Amino acid sequence: MAMVPKPDATSLFHGGDLTAARQEFPNAPQPFIDLSTGINPHPYPLPQLSPDIFARLPQRDALERLLAAATNAYGAPSPDHVVAAPGTQILLPTVAAVSALTSCGLAKILGPTYAEHAGAAYLAGHSTIGVTELAELEGADLAVVVNPNNPDGRMVTRSALIAIANNLRAGGLLVVDEAFADVASPDASLAGEVARGNIVVLRSFGKFFGLAGLRLGFALAAPATATVLRSWLGPWAVSGPAIAIGEAALGDTGWAQATRAMLRRDAQRLEEMLSQAGLEIVGGTSLFWLIRTPAASELYHQLGRAGIFVRRFKEQPDWLRFGLPGAEGAWSRLGTALAAFRQ
Repeated sequence: MAMVPKPDATSLFHGGDLTAARQEFPNAPQPFIDLSTGINPHPYPLPQLSPDIFARLPQRDALERLLAAATNAYGAPSPDHVVAAPGTQILLPTVAAVSALTSCGLAKILGPTYAEHAGAAYLAGHSTIGVTELAELEGADLAVVVNPNNPDGRMVTRSALIAIANNLRAGGLLVVDEAFADVASPDASLAGEVARGNIVVLRSFGKFFGLAGLRLGFALAAPATATVLRSWLGPWAVSGPAIAIGEAALGDTGWAQATRAMLRRDAQRLEEMLSQAGLEIVGGTSLFWLIRTPAASELYHQLGRAGIFVRRFKEQPDWLRFGLPGAEGAWSRLGTALAAFRQ
């Protein structure tokens, strides 16, 4: 186990910061190819929206339709178990704070993983520890598992997660962040188990649907917990355009099925490209691959100078994460840059 240090906003690093990439590589060819996130590069086609959606406050009946669509898409017990928010990022500190109301003590985060979970737990008042083995989560007041994991794609079975939920301290809460679960097996999701009362599942909308800028996400929880989360978020937490687009996208099962198949093909293509460059693949999902190489810093900078931005990790300097290229030109540029590195 390792104590998690106090979060320092100046030291946090996330993918998708093209402003920082342009500053770091000012002479790189444009446009930058952003492979630093795990976001689908083929976004859901935006529906035509009425101007009224932008001119009035979000309507309750529209929100209810969105919650019904999310219930069906994610397999929650009912809309009463679903909370809509402006992105899952805002739900991290909200859920951590709600858990601290009933059992503020020890938070354990299964890592290495997305650093914001530890930061949110710390700020909520929990003593926060990072662990590397699932069994070490037992006895926590707040246990967090990202499933599939970011950045290595590690999967934990439903049965194993339920066992952890059954072995928390009294009043404890298991948070399962399923941000990338849209491209995993539906059988792995804990969405159908949230009625137990001590499980909260987080679902990201923007990653799979390729609309991260829309800022939409969901917490799935027992109705009592969901009510508290809604009160913390306040009225009109989700914008009218996000509600309308989310409802359309979550209900479009044909697009989702075709997109999953396309992402699997693209992920296989990227895997082959990385392997041919002599890079060791640590793991991933069909939205990203994590590689390990002692030349990670050299490769990161070579790609950056070629206008290709990938995700690096301060605590794991031999790791790099590659998202999927979108247009064929992006694939070609990545292939050329990797070939130059291989030589």
